[in-house]
Amino acid sequence: MVAQALAAVIEQAGYGPDDPLVVGVRLPGTPVLYTARGRTATGERFTPSTVVCTASVSKQITAACAALLVQSGRLDIESTLAHWMPELPAWADSVRVSHLIHHTSGLPDVCDFYVLDRAGLDRTTEGTIEELKRLGGPERPPGTEFRYCNAGYVCLGVILERAAGCPLPDFAQEHVFGPLGMTDTQYWSQAAPPPGAAPVNPDRPLPLTLGDAGVWSTAVDLMRWNEALERDELGVSGLLQTPGRLNDGSVLEYGWGMDVLTQAGHRVYRHGGVWTWLSAHLVRVDDLGAGFVVISLEYDEERSGRLAGLMIESL
Repeated sequence: MVAQALAAVIEQAGYGPDDPLVVGVRLPGTPVLYTARGRTATGERFTPSTVVCTASVSKQITAACAALLVQSGRLDIESTLAHWMPELPAWADSVRVSHLIHHTSGLPDVCDFYVLDRAGLDRTTEGTIEELKRLGGPERPPGTEFRYCNAGYVCLGVILERAAGCPLPDFAQEHVFGPLGMTDTQYWSQAAPPPGAAPVNPDRPLPLTLGDAGVWSTAVDLMRWNEALERDELGVSGLLQTPGRLNDGSVLEYGWGMDVLTQAGHRVYRHGGVWTWLSAHLVRVDDLGAGFVVISLEYDEERSGRLAGLMIESL
């Protein structure tokens, strides 16, 4: 019955039988149900074990790494951006780590895809930092407005490496991917995809930054990540799920690398990710003990988002 209902929701969202799509669903007391269809750009079957770029879904894992460093006393979220990145201009002293986590830094998104596309540039950590160095300061006073900012999470990735004293990929492997058994997941910033991964479009900008993106994974591993957060296996779920606040006390619908929402009467933690060849959504419905992942090998955020919404409503 679950498989039939899932097939109906996928069709309702507008996906055909040949569209490259993987969906994983976990309901309480049942194993994860996967459905997969379509092929990658090289003609291979798209499966729950196909490695893909997760784009901004990576922010959940970056935030978890930050939370682990906070717990160990190596990172203070009230410390300033200037403290960790003194190479930035003086304005960095007004931005705190918490502002980066909750997208309230007031910084412009200097690594915007469309700007990079027009310039023929890949999104790199080095390029993002160089653009930030040219800024005269945040566009809004830090802490006064929620404004989604990939550049802020790129800075967070740099900060995590300096706080941990090792590369972010190594820290995540030791403290997250390894302990959770996410054997097909890693941070990756090379121009070519990891071996065996779904191919990317070499004619469009590549997401080579770490922090805002950079995690390559599978539907199977992302469902394992969802399960680990629900069970609080890393001991940081409560922190990750805590909404941020503005300076005036207003509560945000964003925690640590994830949206914190009420949808269809349920508490929902979710985050999406898009790039030129990918649309992904990772969702947990907390009070129902349910979760799911949607990965589509196409840039169609509207359709994949519609599917995610319909799945929440159908629970």
